[in-house]
Amino acid sequence: MALELTDANFDELVIKSDKPVLVDFWAEWCGPCRMVGPFVDEIATEYDGKAIVGKVNVDNNPGISMQFGIRNIPALLYFKDGKVVDKQVGAAPKSVLAGKLDAQLA
Repeated sequence: MALELTDANFDELVIKSDKPVLVDFWAEWCGPCRMVGPFVDEIATEYDGKAIVGKVNVDNNPGISMQFGIRNIPALLYFKDGKVVDKQVGAAPKSVLAGKLDAQLA
């Protein structure tokens, strides 16, 4: 299961992480977000110990959303060493999402 990321814990869990991080920006009312959500949870389980996988509810955490310029959701940002290194905007197959995370582990 993906971690719940908030304005309060984002820096600690994402920016300061020594592992690659996948962050899913989503909202409950977003249909494509509901399609991608199960993929993100599966990736969180599969990459446990190798990467951090979390979700940010944009309605509850506007600070992080504004900080990273999130305008369309789902938006998945990939972080390495505290910086955004890749992103996927819009729904995508699990293989695409996992492939982008694999690239950060190489």
